[in-house]
Amino acid sequence: MSHPATSLAPGSGRFDLRMLLFSVYVPAFLMSVGQGAVLPIIPLYAKELGAAAGLAAAVVALRGVGTMTFDLPAGLAVARWGDKRTMVVGAFALSAVSLVAGLSSSVLQLAVAIFLLGGGMGIWVLTRLVYVSEVTPVAHRGRALAMLGGTNRVGTFIGPVIGGVLGQFVGLQSAFFLQGALAALAAVLMIFLVRDIPKHTADGEGEANLYRRLGATVVDNRRPFLTAGPAMIALQILRTGRQVLIPLWGDAIGLDVAVIGLIFGISSAIDMTMFYPVGLLMDRVGRKFAAVPSLLILSLSMALIPLTDSALTLTLVGLLSGIGNGLSTGLVMTLGADYSPPGNRGEFLGVWRLVGDIGTAAGPLVIGGITGVLTLGISAVATAGLGLAGAAVMAFLAAETLTKEAPDREEETGRSGAPP
Repeated sequence: MSHPATSLAPGSGRFDLRMLLFSVYVPAFLMSVGQGAVLPIIPLYAKELGAAAGLAAAVVALRGVGTMTFDLPAGLAVARWGDKRTMVVGAFALSAVSLVAGLSSSVLQLAVAIFLLGGGMGIWVLTRLVYVSEVTPVAHRGRALAMLGGTNRVGTFIGPVIGGVLGQFVGLQSAFFLQGALAALAAVLMIFLVRDIPKHTADGEGEANLYRRLGATVVDNRRPFLTAGPAMIALQILRTGRQVLIPLWGDAIGLDVAVIGLIFGISSAIDMTMFYPVGLLMDRVGRKFAAVPSLLILSLSMALIPLTDSALTLTLVGLLSGIGNGLSTGLVMTLGADYSPPGNRGEFLGVWRLVGDIGTAAGPLVIGGITGVLTLGISAVATAGLGLAGAAVMAFLAAETLTKEAPDREEETGRSGAPP
């Protein structure tokens, strides 16, 4: 099921991806550099504060739990207050909480901060997705969102290297201070560069009616939630799994923080090179042609982690995981945008984000739970098994959302104007 994109400026000409450069891609780059800087630092900082490996993984999981907790409120906030206001609030909230995380003096304080950090990121990510979905025609959506994902990959390539160096020579908490500064800068840029989109609800619409709209959106779109949804949960488990397993396994085999950050950055470099070809693949061939190989390759990389015993072998596995992750660039966002009904886009994407974030939260929890009872290596193999199940669901149960009719209709309307 596909829905034509909503245009901000009907009849204003053909869509050009450069229209999104300053309103979307520059703020996204700043946010992703900050996020990348702290990703490999979170479990290591938790261990520095006294957490065991299993508890450190659980602290990482709280970031996903926080994002998941704020998904539905963020969707309702977009419907009531609009994209821009909600997006800026999320960025400023993330900035403030990053500073709190860097000042944490106990595992409990860090855990609360990481939970709220996930919430702020969730608000910003959802509103950004709604915004791009509104202004981008479906025929260009795979490339637009893959480029957004690619921008995140570039930041995630740079961020871990910077975070690793800061962690090694300044202190682990400095990575959080960097994230806070970059998020504040992104918020300021969005205040001046992002235009308002008309709200999806009237000012006087009550909260009860908003929740009725949310419930109706879930019921009316239950098929994608029940088919593509589980596959996206598996994909997110693999994505967060690599973020936890690579640093913890690197620490277990005696690598220092700077080397772990470098491995993370090298893996992200592969992601960074694949976003536009993957966008073309999704727009020209189909979304599933990127999704299924991504799930299979990521699963293989997780299964190989326990076989590594040096920086070289862990780097090679990191490269493989980078290829798998690169194939999924923009995939979750593209599927969500394809399925989302124009009149209820915020509510739908709030639920869609929640579905994916279940996987984001579950990945570290699964790893932490298995590691606490068994070993870190067994948790890596279990993560791979979940990924293989997701690949099967995506291949045989989920529908292909790219259709020839939807892009053709989109081009015929000529409604492709977008803000700068």
